[in-house]
Amino acid sequence: MISLMSRIFNASGKYKSRIAWAFVFSFLKGILKNAPIGLGFFALAAFYHGRATAELCLQIGLALGVLLLLQILFHHIADRLQSATGFLLFADKRMELGAHLRKMPMGYFTEGNIGKISSVLSTDMVFIEENCMTVLADMMSYIFSQGILLVFLFFFNIWIGLAGLVIILLILLVGKGLKKEALEDSAIRQDQLENLTESVLDFTEGIGIIKTYNLLGEKSRTLTDSFKETCRTSLEFEENHTPWQRGLNLIYGLGTVLVIGLAVFLHGRGLLDVPYLVGIMLFVFDLFGPLKALYGQSARLTVMNSCMDRIEAVFAERELPDQGIQAIPAHSDGPEIRFENVSFAYGEKDVLRNISFDLNKNQMLALAGPSGGGKSTIASLLARFWDIRSGWILMRGQDIRDVPLSDLMNQISMVFQRVYLFQDTIYNNISMGRPTASRQEVIEAAKKARCYDFIMALPQGFDTVVGEGGASLSGGEQQRISIARCILKDAPIVILDEATASVDADNESYIQQAISELCKGKTLLVIAHRLNTIRHADKILVIADGGIAEQGTHQMLMGQDGIYKQFVTARENSRGWSRKGA
Repeated sequence: MISLMSRIFNASGKYKSRIAWAFVFSFLKGILKNAPIGLGFFALAAFYHGRATAELCLQIGLALGVLLLLQILFHHIADRLQSATGFLLFADKRMELGAHLRKMPMGYFTEGNIGKISSVLSTDMVFIEENCMTVLADMMSYIFSQGILLVFLFFFNIWIGLAGLVIILLILLVGKGLKKEALEDSAIRQDQLENLTESVLDFTEGIGIIKTYNLLGEKSRTLTDSFKETCRTSLEFEENHTPWQRGLNLIYGLGTVLVIGLAVFLHGRGLLDVPYLVGIMLFVFDLFGPLKALYGQSARLTVMNSCMDRIEAVFAERELPDQGIQAIPAHSDGPEIRFENVSFAYGEKDVLRNISFDLNKNQMLALAGPSGGGKSTIASLLARFWDIRSGWILMRGQDIRDVPLSDLMNQISMVFQRVYLFQDTIYNNISMGRPTASRQEVIEAAKKARCYDFIMALPQGFDTVVGEGGASLSGGEQQRISIARCILKDAPIVILDEATASVDADNESYIQQAISELCKGKTLLVIAHRLNTIRHADKILVIADGGIAEQGTHQMLMGQDGIYKQFVTARENSRGWSRKGA
């Protein structure tokens, strides 16, 4: 429990002082909570020994009133300090997580971690921010109160104090077993909540495919099974926790009886005066109350501990290094882009091996070849979505690893087949290409991307809010808005995963016109799918099995009996890429 408090305190950043003061006032509240018992004992002793006077009773009454007011004040201050701290702290943590994820390699998001991220944001952080400050401050109050009560026991009688100490040590021993069991179960519980999040995301994102292939019943059963498993693990968590709580309750009860019995025994032997016996009776039934309350929170504490493990695990994931301080030259006598002996692997799986090529300014390089050969990986490495394993990628002679990521991305615009629009206005979706652009510049970009007319036909025009992912627009309309975003950015290098490969004929001509506007005066790296695109490239690289199988212009490659010529033949026969040809 102390370690959990330390973990949250260390993670609290600028809120440390606020939390520390909350603990101080919780400590003072804990002292004052038990002070009336001491005053009550003092009053009883005065009556028993005949020293009670009206003045003494008035003083005790005034002292009780002052203690009560101070307790209310300290309770209020502690609440004010801690009430919003959890929410403020994890509001900052969410921003930190966003900044951290922004610097992560793309591979992290393609390796099944979306459910983990969603679970950390929507479950783990929410649980801690709603519980941590109140629970931790209460823990401090319980610990302090239990210590004060134990001191009282030693004050009354050393034997009773020793008996109380033994009982407390026994409670702590059983509590250790409870904590170990709860920690194991809480980790399983939180992992299952992550699995449930992944199942829900998988079901909702794939609902179109599920319906198309009539898999609704099967996938619904999968989702239902995930809900049932979550229910089972949650119930198992409580069932495993309950016997330990029963054991603790038994110790509390037997310990109270033991203290009462020992006090009566000592009184009978003349070792304990009546005032001390009555003083013990005053608070004996609350003697182990603080520990009882403390371990009553153990379930929440262990879940919080597992939540912290999961949050820290995400923050511990390695970011792409971004310590570069070099600038990309505005001009260069050499190529705009150069790959030198570039190799890359996803984990242990080699994807690219010794890739070398140049791309000059204002030229177009087309990447062609069989699916899975590594074309998209080359484009992603240029944008530094991942870091290469060996070799160099140079932009105007500068190694891109030595350049700040933000500066690198200012040089590149990217248009892919799969478009994502945010649930925001169309204007904001376009203007994120260059947030400082004027409204007129955004409108001009929309016109160049051939999407102005359909935007103005919408109910609120540019202020129309599109559904998440752009669901309220057609695929071609989404694509044109993404191109408008890139036109507005006006970066000198364009990476194009041919955007017309999967759209209807009506949209294709508009998109081709939009791409023509985007590509004017730009250096192009195109992942080519259509023969018409490849024909006009200044250079074609045929990527197969992680290497460059062939390179040259369309005419040069057609003169060779290789993969490219087989591709063209297969295309004419509508057979797609083939290693063996038609």
